[in-house]
Amino acid sequence: MIIEARGIRKRFGTLEVLKGIDFSAEAHEVVSIMGASGAGKSTLLQILGTLSTPDSGTLVIDGEDVLRLQGGALAAFRGRRIGFVFQAHHLLPEFSAEENVMIPALIAGAPMKEARAKAARLLGEVGLQDRLGHKPSELSGGEQQRVAIARALVGDPAVLFADEPTGNLDSVTKQEIHRLLFSLRERLGQTIVIVTHDPGLAALCDRTLTMKDGRFI
Repeated sequence: MIIEARGIRKRFGTLEVLKGIDFSAEAHEVVSIMGASGAGKSTLLQILGTLSTPDSGTLVIDGEDVLRLQGGALAAFRGRRIGFVFQAHHLLPEFSAEENVMIPALIAGAPMKEARAKAARLLGEVGLQDRLGHKPSELSGGEQQRVAIARALVGDPAVLFADEPTGNLDSVTKQEIHRLLFSLRERLGQTIVIVTHDPGLAALCDRTLTMKDGRFI
């Protein structure tokens, strides 16, 4: 298993958001998590992605007991092994598409020439080889999300976590991004975990899990 979580619990004040969740995913698997707003989907994704810590439970990602990691060690692991795509793309407006993709690689210590070459290759993978120098304001919503996906992949993560990755897009662009995610899995081999309200996207996944009131049903 590339991800194995057991007994994940999370409480905010008196509200227990996650009630002993077990979750696993195999290498190269695409898993979707569905459920109504407030079911705990995004909270679980943040914990699986090491952005948040559970109150109790265990979490192993790519053979690493990540709940034992702290500070710089946790940040380094996240940078090496995990990628994120969110509903809002969070691109830096003053930088080009290529520069936005390069930034995580530079932060991780890659030489400038290597980071630039990798960014160009990944932007080619997502169909933006002719848009490297364009800033986010010069790109469509779908193109911006493609840049965000390339940026998430620049560290060669074992796992890509996507939280409503097509939530802000029109139906045609949604379909394009759906196809892109699955073609990337075939070409690059990531495990992908997607939180979505979109039954069309969920239907394409290898498995779909449904959450209700902090549990899988």
